[in-house]
Amino acid sequence: MKSFTAGTNEEGVRLSRFVESVTKDMPRSMMYKAFRNKRIKVNGKRAEPDTRLHQNDLIELYINDEFFPSGAAAPAKKPPRRQPPVTVIYEDGNIAVLYKPAHLLCHSDRTGDANLVDAFAAYLQAKGEYDPHAEQRFAPAICNRLDRGTEGLVIAAKSYAALRDMNAIIRDNQMKKEYLTITVGTPPAGRHIAWLQHSEKNNKVRIHAREAEGYKQIITEVTPIRQNGPFTLCRIGLITGRTHQIRAHLAYLGHPVLGDIKYGNRKMNERTGLKTQALCAQRLTFDRIPQDNILHELSGRVIKLDDPAIVRQFDALSRNADSE
Repeated sequence: MKSFTAGTNEEGVRLSRFVESVTKDMPRSMMYKAFRNKRIKVNGKRAEPDTRLHQNDLIELYINDEFFPSGAAAPAKKPPRRQPPVTVIYEDGNIAVLYKPAHLLCHSDRTGDANLVDAFAAYLQAKGEYDPHAEQRFAPAICNRLDRGTEGLVIAAKSYAALRDMNAIIRDNQMKKEYLTITVGTPPAGRHIAWLQHSEKNNKVRIHAREAEGYKQIITEVTPIRQNGPFTLCRIGLITGRTHQIRAHLAYLGHPVLGDIKYGNRKMNERTGLKTQALCAQRLTFDRIPQDNILHELSGRVIKLDDPAIVRQFDALSRNADSE
């Protein structure tokens, strides 16, 4: 038998998720059998998989020791990749809003390249707010993801409760996300609706004008701001948040994002020398957040990049266009 005491990061966590986090290689069928056989208890009483934990709850797991990580020394691993410094745009006790430059991953992948979530964990560790050896069941997490080639604002959670409640804000559309982009030509202003299908095989999407089986609705607001020569600086309001939505939708409208190698205009990309999409997540605006959400103090707050590099990039392209 192993026992654990729930900490602040276990507040509100499903018991089944907690059990999965503290065990290793235990089949889910065996875990649910342990629930049925009363071998998993909270505060001395039988508990169900969907039980929500509270701080200081005593969790007792009458499970074979083979399913718990052993204390034996783990085989030597390659030293972790040095993480880049973190640029913090906003921070409070629950979350931080970080600037992600283009080319930096949000999460680690099989390449082993540096990534934002590990850099954020290192940042909190240096501040004394996170101990990776003590926190076995929650690590700092990213709430919204940007493509590798997209720069801009990313929300990071410091606790499970913050992650849960920020996910609720995003799911319930209580936060508006706005981007700046440079397009080839000038797309029509207004709210555009289409349907999108994502192919996992090649990580590419298709856009359809009408609702069809396997397609999900996308809604994108487009506001052209400045135009010079063949380029337009646009503000994009993301009403839905599908994979590659902005890039694919603008390409479907006939005015792709400059520098986009997947959906863009190859000739214009080669002319400008851009190999990364000119796309920046520039502003987050929070609606009224319910009082029972621990992030309710974000109500009405606007978090933005005051001097985004994409504006200077547009100015440079404009000067080049004028000189031609």
